[in-house]
Amino acid sequence: MSKLHKDLSNAIRFLSIDAVEKANSGHPGMPMGMADVATVLFKNFLNFNPNNPNWLNRDRFVLSAGHGSMLLYSLLYLTGYKSISLKEIKNFRQLNSICAGHPEFHPGSGIETTTGPLGQGVANAVGFAVAEEVLRERFGPKIFNHKTYVLAGDGCLMEGISHEALSLAGHLGLKNLVMLFDNNSISIDGPTSLAVSDNYKKRFNSYGWDYIEIDGHNEKKIFKALKKVQRAKKPTVISCITKIGFGSPNKSGSEKAHGSPLGENEVKLVRKKLNWLHEPFIIPKKIMEEWRRIGSAGKIKEDKWRKIYNKKKKQIDKIFSSNFSGIFKKEKQSAIKSSETLATRKSSEKILTALNEKKNMIIGGSADLAGSNNTKTKNHKPISKNNFKGNYIHYGVREHAMCGIMNGLSLHSKLIPYGGTFLIFSDYCKPAIRLSALMKLNVVYVMTHDSIGLGEDGPTHQPIEQLTGLRSIPNLNVFRPADTTETIECWELALKNLHTPSVLALSRQNLSPIRKVYESQNKCSLGAYEIYRSKDKVDLTIFASGSEVSLALDVSHKLATENTYSKVISVPCQEIFFKQSKDYKNNILNETNYKISIEAGRSDTWSKFVGEKGLSFGVEDFGKSAPYKEIFKDFKLTANEISNKTKDIIYKNKIL
Repeated sequence: MSKLHKDLSNAIRFLSIDAVEKANSGHPGMPMGMADVATVLFKNFLNFNPNNPNWLNRDRFVLSAGHGSMLLYSLLYLTGYKSISLKEIKNFRQLNSICAGHPEFHPGSGIETTTGPLGQGVANAVGFAVAEEVLRERFGPKIFNHKTYVLAGDGCLMEGISHEALSLAGHLGLKNLVMLFDNNSISIDGPTSLAVSDNYKKRFNSYGWDYIEIDGHNEKKIFKALKKVQRAKKPTVISCITKIGFGSPNKSGSEKAHGSPLGENEVKLVRKKLNWLHEPFIIPKKIMEEWRRIGSAGKIKEDKWRKIYNKKKKQIDKIFSSNFSGIFKKEKQSAIKSSETLATRKSSEKILTALNEKKNMIIGGSADLAGSNNTKTKNHKPISKNNFKGNYIHYGVREHAMCGIMNGLSLHSKLIPYGGTFLIFSDYCKPAIRLSALMKLNVVYVMTHDSIGLGEDGPTHQPIEQLTGLRSIPNLNVFRPADTTETIECWELALKNLHTPSVLALSRQNLSPIRKVYESQNKCSLGAYEIYRSKDKVDLTIFASGSEVSLALDVSHKLATENTYSKVISVPCQEIFFKQSKDYKNNILNETNYKISIEAGRSDTWSKFVGEKGLSFGVEDFGKSAPYKEIFKDFKLTANEISNKTKDIIYKNKIL
């Protein structure tokens, strides 16, 4: 091992050790163990430019083992990224520092994705690799031709999402995807043998991956393995046999180096053993200059690439900046004219058909439910191994990986991914959805069969608490449209909200149109709006979403025959409504003393609408297996039941 390599690797180790020690919190073991691999990668193979972290054709480096975040921050600082200063390194894990406990995505920072929940970065990396293949096919290998490297640990490979994502990656033959497996055989509880006895080679080979095993502290073997994957014909994992906490006399190779600082005395011993005789956070000038030289090499590569890119820039910009406004206007006019009764999942298919008539950046998909989610249209072409000309991914029954991969597709460039499954399976998707919201990504989750209205499949498939759970996630818009027109408007908002992911909760059962007249305004952009009033002066406000808006209208008509007058408010998106002006919200919420809500699910989020005196009609127990109209009747979600109970409560409280 050369002295230069030792010095460069030790710079990573000791920045990581010192930052964790100063914070008195963190995971020093992984950066110490993987410093040799990271040094060879960044020094000899990774194409990147710290002066332009957003270079489209850069190699992506994803740290899935996010607990080892100081490895990434050290590399970014040493190679010259302006986002990571020595001051930020010293403020590791402190309030508002970019050097957070686990990597958090910041555009243009060099931090490619938010990781921490183990395995998420693996799925993101698959998304990056798919995006690279798609864009290379569209624009040519001189514009897009780069690698995605993902550093994963034992924990990432234990998580189920890794199996889903790696299986699909092998199926698609993503040859530019490389996993650096930190195979140190240690987890927080101790040796991984406590819980795992997998044969990793057989596991990866069964996925269709190549498998290379090396000594992760041998510079020449690391170089040879990375050199080999530059010509790979399939995705490759390099299993790096490393020692966690490398250089620590008393804690290396054990869980003691995993989740806590080494301690002052042990740090002194590490410095002595690795012959690093420098004060904390001090990197000798010659070592720093060499790291900065490594960082500056990418500018020459990007400059050469940019000469080719500029010749196609107009063509690329045209596709990247697709404008869908005209399509939405046309589809709304058509929906009003046809006045067709449709399930909103079918309404969604109609707008998707129109959106995909011309080449754009939308990439669709479904977790083996395309025929039920209506996510695949006649204008879609599947992406497959050796054929990335398409715009649709068959994810298979891999909901969790689908969502993590979509995050990667969105992060890679300006691709707009959407993927479908049943709303009940949002529970499988939740960690990735949460990260979409945290990273402010334009990802669309198409989730059909949105209530007990799906009928005979029964309580295992009927979502009850899922809407409430999703609505509790910050920076996530949960749309539940009531008819075709609202579905079109919700899709328009989902595509325009560039920094907020969206869930489209769509019905299985057919719904009658509630909007009869074309209006250019996107009313769903208000979050909630008045759809009907039975008299100028009203006594009652009825709030509803999705399929229950029609039921709310029936209730309003029935009450009117008995001299109780109401207005009906369609609420396609609660999150957007509460961002409206105070005056608008007051007008919607406070015109009447008495309010009710109707939604075929848990009623938790409706208290903000109906208040203490109000009444929410919903489903507070699991569903049942039967035709959907019988289930609604069994749960007393009928116009007769709701109007009678509403009338009783109104009179009892002497509101009229």
